[in-house]
Amino acid sequence: MDSTIKDCMIIDIPKIEDQRGNLSVIEKDIIPYEIKRVYYLYDVPSGSFRGGHAHKNLTQFLIALSGSFDIHLNNGKETKTVNLNRPNKGLLIPSGTWREIDNFSSGAVCLVLASDVFDEADYIRDFDDFISYKNLK
Repeated sequence: MDSTIKDCMIIDIPKIEDQRGNLSVIEKDIIPYEIKRVYYLYDVPSGSFRGGHAHKNLTQFLIALSGSFDIHLNNGKETKTVNLNRPNKGLLIPSGTWREIDNFSSGAVCLVLASDVFDEADYIRDFDDFISYKNLK
């Protein structure tokens, strides 16, 4: 998939408001793929970053369950930075998009819903290799 930066989009997650608290639900019509892996990032030390890679095939949906963080996106031609800070909004990141996540607030939790299981061969971990990969497509 040759994604554009516009393909990296914020998607609203339905929120059911109640005096006892809010509830959000992610079902099959919210994100455009079947979830095959779920993981989360937390206790990220101040000044640290996560990501620093792209995927050849994997699509991800990131949600700030708690706190906030910035996601820097690059598709080889365009860049964009998104701040996630609400648990009822998530960022869809299609394959072929370089991502770096930083500026984690204290107590931030980043939930990731992935379209496939872990496969090291799907990762591009060097930015120059990523640019070469994008130029070959």
